[in-house]
Amino acid sequence: MSRRRVLFVAEAVTLAHVARPVALASRLDPQRWEVRLATDPRYAKAIGAVPFPTEAVWSISSDRFSHALAHGTPIFDAPAIQRYVEEELVLFDRLRPDVVVGDFRISLGISARRAGVPYINITNAYWSPYALIRHVVPEITVARLLGARIGQVAFDVFRRAGYAAHVVPVNRVRRRFGMPRLAADFRWAIMDADETLYADIPEVVPTKPLPTTHRFIGPIPWVPAASLPAWWPEVERVADRRPVIYVNLGSSGAPGALEKVLHALDGLDATMVAATAGRKVAGATPVDALIADFLPGDRAASLADVVVCNGGSPSSYQALAAGKPVIGMAANTDQFLNMAAVEDAGAGVLLRAHRSSAAEIRGAVVDALRGGRLAVGARRIQNALSGFDPFAHFDTVLRNVCSDADT
Repeated sequence: MSRRRVLFVAEAVTLAHVARPVALASRLDPQRWEVRLATDPRYAKAIGAVPFPTEAVWSISSDRFSHALAHGTPIFDAPAIQRYVEEELVLFDRLRPDVVVGDFRISLGISARRAGVPYINITNAYWSPYALIRHVVPEITVARLLGARIGQVAFDVFRRAGYAAHVVPVNRVRRRFGMPRLAADFRWAIMDADETLYADIPEVVPTKPLPTTHRFIGPIPWVPAASLPAWWPEVERVADRRPVIYVNLGSSGAPGALEKVLHALDGLDATMVAATAGRKVAGATPVDALIADFLPGDRAASLADVVVCNGGSPSSYQALAAGKPVIGMAANTDQFLNMAAVEDAGAGVLLRAHRSSAAEIRGAVVDALRGGRLAVGARRIQNALSGFDPFAHFDTVLRNVCSDADT
């Protein structure tokens, strides 16, 4: 049996959108699948060596992405999407993949269809128009100018108009390639694919009944290529006698948020371990905080009693898989959507990265350390997660897509 060619194309605006394709690709049977990964190489050091060839494609800068999220402006303009599509079409013509798998690479809805290649999309259910979730105003301009309370009212009124504005450049490029317009809602651009796979579970993100091409596969775990720091054995030794707080605000955490959290928790009767995701920590840090650039998050979450993160899906699910409550310091829309769902599931607390006071951060962590409802909620989600194997689900979808392509 000849191997099928699978091309993963990852949008490198954040590490998470590269890490998930890497995790899925690394688990595929090399006897059955010929795998390649195309992405901007900016996260190559964090990802480490991979067991398949890689291709370089352009992504907009992470700063440009963060600026758009902070101001509520469209993430991608038409020239950027046009460049994505053109590069992808050249790549498809050279590699001749049997199937393309993307993660937040919205241009694939155009290029894969233009090339006649089946397209599998990895995304999050909270971005789906079918999601039944609470929409909290993120830290965009309206919230900063009017405050969270009035900003929420304005956000509720103008959210649909904002989603419509975000899809305009997508539709502009679709028209150039002779494709029909998407509905006036950017979420349809995020969902657009032959198969759309949610890296979530319905116990966290409930939805309306889904079409047959949309399905939950569960969160996709990934751990950075990082060695344990010299102080790790001591943390393990005292963990059963002293609470452990794991702090990791990731590559897309708000600037200054890590420092704010570290100082807010200074002096607690707990061991505080933190990962900077390669960012430089500004100013002095608490003397009792143990800090590394990267940590194996699964081990850190298992050892911890509570996890403080940026509210993103990967870090949140890493904590919940270990049955630990999540304190999410959210800044961008993605993080607010995810943490609102986690909070409503009773497994975490949503805090504003820019506006939360030291007292609010400290109070949320102390409350989580006491156990109670958050601990119960986290263990409930942990039990639900045990029923999902994202790698098995993905392999099944991949086989079915290739089988359908043969008929």
